[in-house]
Amino acid sequence: MSEIKFNDETLALVQSIIKRYPEGKQKSALLPLLHLAQAEFDGWLSAPVMDYVASLLNIKPIEVYEVASFYSMYNLNPVGKCLLEVCRTSSCWLRGANEIVAHIENKLGIKDGETTADGKFTLKTVECLGSCGTAPMLQIGADFHENLTFEKVDALINDWSNKTEHSKYLDNSTFRKN
Repeated sequence: MSEIKFNDETLALVQSIIKRYPEGKQKSALLPLLHLAQAEFDGWLSAPVMDYVASLLNIKPIEVYEVASFYSMYNLNPVGKCLLEVCRTSSCWLRGANEIVAHIENKLGIKDGETTADGKFTLKTVECLGSCGTAPMLQIGADFHENLTFEKVDALINDWSNKTEHSKYLDNSTFRKN
């Protein structure tokens, strides 16, 4: 197994984020650091990655585990290159999210929470993504896809079939101050 360490650019960003908080309050940087770790380490947070984040913040690993396991935006298991997060709450449900999920499951041969055998796609149903007026919707990385139809979903899956990078919520520019 390779050493868990941010690349130099990300590590510099991590240090600048930590410096935004007063001495003894470094834990306040935990959420952005978890986002950066997930983006850099294959789209998920393994125990060694979370331990590394804890060491950077000089906090106990359990403090990182508690936060990472609370928020659905953090993945504690490996995910496919494309993480399809389908909103399942009221507005999306009323406008056909369950049918969209069933369509994705049938198209990809997986169920909610599973990853395709080739590692390309993971399907995850999530709580409200804040796009109730344009339901049903799903999120891939930082991109929202609204007013879904089976055809729109098929086009998204086709587009992502040939990509090699992970879908990400952010990159190194996200937490930089101007």
